[in-house]
Amino acid sequence: MDIFLQNLADILDIDVKGLTTNTYLSDIEEWDSLSVISFVAMADIKYERKLNAPEVRKAQTVQELFDLVHGA
Repeated sequence: MDIFLQNLADILDIDVKGLTTNTYLSDIEEWDSLSVISFVAMADIKYERKLNAPEVRKAQTVQELFDLVHGA
């Protein structure tokens, strides 16, 4: 989970200390349409997981993003 949080923080250009699995994406000012596309690309490159923007946009929390990437 720590590596995932760091990868997400890198995409958002924020401090990883501000992220937990319970963090709501709507509470992250930097979470926008560009971040969604960056997340899709990161999932493909780092986790070999093919996602699309609509399914990523449905996620409400960091945990839900993690579940998407790890197929939970």
